[in-house]
Amino acid sequence: MALYETIAFGLFAFVTIASSLGVVLLRDMWHSALMLGVALLSVAIHYVMLHAEFVATMQILVYVGGVLILITFAVMLTRKDEPAESPEVTT
Repeated sequence: MALYETIAFGLFAFVTIASSLGVVLLRDMWHSALMLGVALLSVAIHYVMLHAEFVATMQILVYVGGVLILITFAVMLTRKDEPAESPEVTT
């Protein structure tokens, strides 16, 4: 059973590191916020693997449920719409 736990830990450690790099390196705020959600969920899975289910539940409820939704609304409400190019009128 320890082999499966080691493989799962390695997989979720890779997901956590890759999504954390995505948060920092992606230029689009929306994709960066989604990567933050993936990183926070992956950390919650690490807590479950450590048999800390309460901490994992609080991680999901507080951080993923609260902070990520707040960031999502902030991104959606402050995003500037690109003006559509109007066709030039020639006379």
